[in-house]
Amino acid sequence: MLAAASLLLCTALSPAQQNSTSKEIIVAAAADLSTVLQEISDRYKNNTGVTVKLSFEASGALTQQIQNGAPFDVFFSADMDYPRQLIAAGLADGASPYQYALGKLVLWVPADSPLDVDHKGVSVLLDPSVKKIAIANPQHAPYGRAAVAALRHAGMYDQIQNRLVLGENVSQAAQFAESGNAQAGFVALAHAVAPAMQGKGKYWVVPADYYPALAQGVVVLAHSQHKKEAGEFLEFVRSKDATELLRKYGFEVQ
Repeated sequence: MLAAASLLLCTALSPAQQNSTSKEIIVAAAADLSTVLQEISDRYKNNTGVTVKLSFEASGALTQQIQNGAPFDVFFSADMDYPRQLIAAGLADGASPYQYALGKLVLWVPADSPLDVDHKGVSVLLDPSVKKIAIANPQHAPYGRAAVAALRHAGMYDQIQNRLVLGENVSQAAQFAESGNAQAGFVALAHAVAPAMQGKGKYWVVPADYYPALAQGVVVLAHSQHKKEAGEFLEFVRSKDATELLRKYGFEVQ
């Protein structure tokens, strides 16, 4: 009777569900991916039954966690430098890294702001009404370093440096701007177009030549116990479905 019940349960499950029951991978990801990677992971689970647990933070902070032994299987960085550091230290698979997207930086202000960011761009930050400008902490966030580079390119960094407020990552910088704790913020285009911020603000896309390219890279970690599953997930990230989602959120995908 018990055997018959077990056979019935197995036949009720699809092959993918049978093969992936209780399987999961743990993914560390740059904060700019907080919306799009959740959508990609949900689709992946629907297709395969494999759960993707996500941990979002600044790329540098995640790198430090990995160096300290955090049990991640995959690392999505907002630049290629951190994955290269991990490979050099023997903490990531040297055969696995690839650039999954090119990120874009924007200057965002609330929808009711009188600042004409659409037409005046970064120069609106010189307006005396702008008391605080949110950016990600450049010490460990690639988008923060991009924001500093953009301000230096515009010749404005020294003028407004004392008005910068640092978020732990680019998501927190976006929260500062959205909440009104800052009158403007340099955030990822992925945040500006995400459902949570749509209609709440207006933004100016910072020209690509204002800052070093945000070439975003992913790598499988050397200590992963689920390298096969990690590799299969990365194959899905390269798929048409996933790349369309990345483009939807403003990433440039080759």
